[in-house]
Amino acid sequence: MTRRTTLIRVSRTVTAALAVLTLTVGWPELARASPQPAHTERSTDSISPTSSSISRGGSDDRLPAGWRVTGTGAGKQLVWTSPDPVPMGDARVEFYAGDKLLGRPVATRDRRSFRLRLDGADFGRVTGLKALAGGRRLDASGARRAPDARRAAEAAQPAAPLPANPVDPGVPGKYRTVTGEYALKSVRLPGFTAPVEMRGAVVSPVGAPGRRPLALFLHGRHYTCFNAKGDQGMSWPCEAGTRPVPSHRGYLRDQKLLASQGYVTVSISANGINGQDDSADDGGAQARSSLVRLHLARWAGWAADRAGAPAAVRAAPPADMSKVLLVGHSRGGEGVNRAALDSLYRPPADQDGYRGPVRWRIRGTVLIGPTVFGQNPVPDVPSMTILPGCDGDVSDLQGQIYVDGTRGVSSGAALHSAVYMVGANHNFFNSEWTPGQAEAPAEDDFWDDGTPDPVCTPGKKARLGATRQQAAGATYIAAAARLFVAGDDRVRPLLDGSDRRAPSAGPARVLTHAVGGKRTPAFLPDTSVAVSGGRVCAQVDPDPGRSCLPPEGTAVSPHFAMWDTPREPGRYAVAMRWSKPGTAVRIRPERPVSVAGSESLALRLIVPPNTTGTRLDIALTDTEGRRATLGTARIDGLPGSDRTASYWGREIRVPLSAAVQSKVDLKRVKSLELTPRSGSGQAWLVDAWGWRPGTPPVRAASLPRVDIGHLTVEEGDSGVRTYRIPVRVSGHGSGRVRLFVAEPDKDEADYRTVTVRPGSHAIDVPVEVRGNTRFGYDITHSVFVKAVRGAVVGSHLGGLTVRNDDPMPTVEVKPVADHVTEGQSLRWRVSLSAVADVDMDSVGFDILPVEQGAELSTLDVDGQWLQDTFGKSPSPARPLSKVVEAPYLPTTVPAGKLSTEVTVPTVADGLKEPEESLRLRMITYDESWEPHEGPVFTGTVRDAS
Repeated sequence: MTRRTTLIRVSRTVTAALAVLTLTVGWPELARASPQPAHTERSTDSISPTSSSISRGGSDDRLPAGWRVTGTGAGKQLVWTSPDPVPMGDARVEFYAGDKLLGRPVATRDRRSFRLRLDGADFGRVTGLKALAGGRRLDASGARRAPDARRAAEAAQPAAPLPANPVDPGVPGKYRTVTGEYALKSVRLPGFTAPVEMRGAVVSPVGAPGRRPLALFLHGRHYTCFNAKGDQGMSWPCEAGTRPVPSHRGYLRDQKLLASQGYVTVSISANGINGQDDSADDGGAQARSSLVRLHLARWAGWAADRAGAPAAVRAAPPADMSKVLLVGHSRGGEGVNRAALDSLYRPPADQDGYRGPVRWRIRGTVLIGPTVFGQNPVPDVPSMTILPGCDGDVSDLQGQIYVDGTRGVSSGAALHSAVYMVGANHNFFNSEWTPGQAEAPAEDDFWDDGTPDPVCTPGKKARLGATRQQAAGATYIAAAARLFVAGDDRVRPLLDGSDRRAPSAGPARVLTHAVGGKRTPAFLPDTSVAVSGGRVCAQVDPDPGRSCLPPEGTAVSPHFAMWDTPREPGRYAVAMRWSKPGTAVRIRPERPVSVAGSESLALRLIVPPNTTGTRLDIALTDTEGRRATLGTARIDGLPGSDRTASYWGREIRVPLSAAVQSKVDLKRVKSLELTPRSGSGQAWLVDAWGWRPGTPPVRAASLPRVDIGHLTVEEGDSGVRTYRIPVRVSGHGSGRVRLFVAEPDKDEADYRTVTVRPGSHAIDVPVEVRGNTRFGYDITHSVFVKAVRGAVVGSHLGGLTVRNDDPMPTVEVKPVADHVTEGQSLRWRVSLSAVADVDMDSVGFDILPVEQGAELSTLDVDGQWLQDTFGKSPSPARPLSKVVEAPYLPTTVPAGKLSTEVTVPTVADGLKEPEESLRLRMITYDESWEPHEGPVFTGTVRDAS
């Protein structure tokens, strides 16, 4: 069955939020994924201009401070200017109106201004205009919002530290280490103009026998170049007088710990990708995967023949390429996830920079504050995702999807762990992004806009300093290596929600939960689940009546990170709210579930940040009505504020022994009951599983892989041609994916679940293209896809763009009434050489000061016209050329029409006045957005008295 959901995606060239902007061309190309706004508080800022109300190149008082619209027609842009440069980060800067994504702007060189091309859009009413990056509010209006009540006091501290795990992976091993670097010939990657460097920092054990496992690190998106003055930039290659930022040297502490334990480690540089990925549809994920696999191929070659290896590699033991761990930070996390996927399921050759054999096996990934624009985690490669509680870059903590997004996709044997590190920020995991440690300028990415935050402002009890954060990061990276690569199950309790701590992590408060491993799925909320006493809520939905958390507000959950739609099917939780103890919430799946063979029931439960002492009785009932209370759980909220994503699921375990004693049939469990025993409160059940200890072996399933491509075609002059959006299904077997299709003439995207298999055409999206000789804008038909079960997704978005191949009509302006008596209207006719398929607003008029005589004033024209056009009142009287800065009269010739009139209505004021004048200079815009000055037209108004 085909369904429909509202879409909030954007293109390379056309932006859209159809409830906010009325576009002349319909749906945009879906070029980039959208992280959830972490702080989507309501804004009082709103604008309601038409195309004739914005000053060309200037500001409009009805826009929030720092915002303006420039240009017309294809050259129209929405511009936000920051008083200070916006630091380089991994999260994308995005423009929103309320919860509607307008698009992703391009930064100017100084990173103060961000420009979003509108391609001829006319504004409707726009409410809550704001600039976000990874959910963090950037524009001035966000800094002025009212503080959240949760910021009034210090964040709650835990009563006592967790018990120490018997095995501490942060203890250095027995080997001395040696450090070196290699630099190979740069490589070219698809879609990038400049070659990308092949550079690596190697840290290896001295005297370790035999072949040793390999850990490869990939840094995230940061400045690429800097100079001696401390200036930083994003150019690539670096300009004269600047040198590369050595981001790849920022993990030496982690590398040295692993090397002391017997691992060969390499951290690779990706500045060449960082300097060019701003226009990549996937944010550079495929390019980073290619780079990782190009390095792995070299290491595989050097393992076989060390004679030609660089000195730093020859100083290391040979690498065991059957035991590889990938570690990625921020966009590097998304890059190593894609590399793991591409190593199991080959990507399309035309998108890939590595086409050789796979001579390695990736045993696990570590993802540190990662982006996940595609929301396409690899289900059959174990992973650990570090979620920094004070992340000021990827502040919505969307990396949680590397855990939640694997549920039900494959066998579930691979353990996927989330590690919530209270008080950690984004940058300090890399010493080259840390002030006082970095060679290039660096900064703390967390921001508090001058108002101290109870959790994350430096100096607060919960906030980690750089050294402590780095110690904790190194410890948990080593834990993942020890579990995923070495197979040491004794460290699993540090990663799987067993409430153990690693002493080497110091005072850092680290909480974990997991899916996969030896868990058995039991209660996974969806629309088929019956709930009494609570409700099934939608994790991602703009409707407050359906959503788990208010769509507008400061309550943010990493579990509910937004993808490409404001309403996403298939993602649900159970919401609970109570005002007194004792009212049970009963959750009943469509069919009985089995937790037979499990030791405990493991639940992931969210409670509000800074709350303590939430208590719930947990009970199971079987199909025969036998019921057992398993125990009472106590759940405390995480430390949080209005700037943290702290609605995060704590893993709670209750033994199943009481159910066994009560003879509950654990093979046929009918319902789960959660009964509050504390006073009023709230909670959300993410899911519940049968749990038993251990880490099963993982074997990647043979799954089909889906990649969506993009096709660009010419419109043509006549006829109708049918094209199909390119979809590649490779691999083996069959699986299900959810397909979204956004057509340019629809307000909503259709979606459906389809079964895919190699060679089939289940994803068939035909597009009819009608040729003509009329000018129009490019039109894009967009498709994106997400794995549901038994399939994986590489390139999750694509579509078909129909290029306009007709010239823009030329414009002619003639006076209709340019000598009038006051009370009449000055009029000029704007004519096109040919009709167009779109509204043509590529012509307008600057209002110039008159050179001689009196100038028409604001009191000489109709007051409503002045208000509608410039948002200004007539009083006090001032020349029209000074009504706003650089006043401009845009003009629109409607689609299918050849002409329109520019009208300036005057009023009779009854005063004796000399003849007054209005000077208009014609401005036209070409198809490259460039303005061109035309002739000057003068209108004169005679006194009526």
